[in-house]
Amino acid sequence: MRKKLFYGFLAVLLLLLSASNMPPEKEEEQAEQTVSLTIRNPKVEVASEFEDMVSMYEKTHPHVRIQVETVGGISDDFSDLKTQMAIGEGPDIFTNVGYSATEEWIRYLEDLSEESWVFDARDGTLDPITEGGKVYGMPMNIEGFGIVYNKALFRKAGINELPDTYTELEKVASQLKKIGVTPFANGYYEEWKLGHHLTSLAFAEQSDPEAFMSDLTEGKASFADNNSFQNMLRFLDLTLAYGSPHAATTDYYAEMEVFQQGEAAMIVQGNWVEPLLAKQAPDLDAGMFPIPLDDGGNAQLVTGVPSYWVVNKQSGAAEKREAKRFLKWMAESEEGQAYQTEHLRFVSAFRSVQPPETSLSGDTWRRYDQQERRNFNWSSYSPPMKDAFGRILKQYVNEEMSKQDALQDLNHAWQQNSSSH
Repeated sequence: MRKKLFYGFLAVLLLLLSASNMPPEKEEEQAEQTVSLTIRNPKVEVASEFEDMVSMYEKTHPHVRIQVETVGGISDDFSDLKTQMAIGEGPDIFTNVGYSATEEWIRYLEDLSEESWVFDARDGTLDPITEGGKVYGMPMNIEGFGIVYNKALFRKAGINELPDTYTELEKVASQLKKIGVTPFANGYYEEWKLGHHLTSLAFAEQSDPEAFMSDLTEGKASFADNNSFQNMLRFLDLTLAYGSPHAATTDYYAEMEVFQQGEAAMIVQGNWVEPLLAKQAPDLDAGMFPIPLDDGGNAQLVTGVPSYWVVNKQSGAAEKREAKRFLKWMAESEEGQAYQTEHLRFVSAFRSVQPPETSLSGDTWRRYDQQERRNFNWSSYSPPMKDAFGRILKQYVNEEMSKQDALQDLNHAWQQNSSSH
């Protein structure tokens, strides 16, 4: 009996000794059970690259399993997410565009103020996702919106200088048409390009965009009397007159295909198309320039943070912990930073990350860094407002209403939705 007790005691002692000698990382691995995360990725251009980055993360974090759901492009709609969140089945990581959307979704957003990457963010990039002094999201990247063009086709048409005024842009379109090249590959099927980006350009042209928005709400200003919004419709007219037919039914992918094949010289897009071009048309030499709405000669790229990675407040404690770790890895690890720059072609919103030197993203960064830019404003006005703008401008593209009617309808949409502004 004494022998049995002795051997039993010895076995327990050996177990305790082996446990105390276990390396800390192994100890942590044993303690951490497998955690499954779901990420809603809105970037269709980098769907496969994003999944590859996630796989790379999983290899060094074997206790984490991540499922990526890519939603964007044609189906750029948050209605499915709202339904999921309402029944408590939303993804652990998703995106939010900031400003009014921060207020609208705040009950679902985890406070990320204590995360270390907060202190590395470039000036102003966290403002749209900050509410009551608390930071609720991590900036995805910095993007620029303008005209992406085919350099070889420009040279072929004898265009040696990029247009800086509306009149110069019209001349460029005419020169391209003369050599049998379609100037614009128009894809206006998705309303986000019209309702978000183009209207943001017109807002950015105001001397004080926020004051203009307040004046609209108070009835002191009107789209119909505003030069920038009139010029925005004139620019739309130019792309339709010198562009591919069936613009309202041509989607993002069809537009990109026409451009990639060299059938059209310009697309109204941003540096986010660079990964698609690198993958599907690696030999195409593309550049980007600002959209000149007027003849002032001061056209500037519209830039900003398009959206923020946010953590679902409804997720379990383990899921929230691992979601924050993944975001931290993307923002701070050598592998995460390099992958985003080299493969996703992101212009980082963090000071410690070297921006890419590629044509579109490199140009966006140079203009952003040198202050040769205007700021995105579409996240400042409510999602219902942007959706309404998109529908109205789509009708205009479809020739279902006149210029004056379109501007008056924009006014009406603002008045209807300004309570949520």
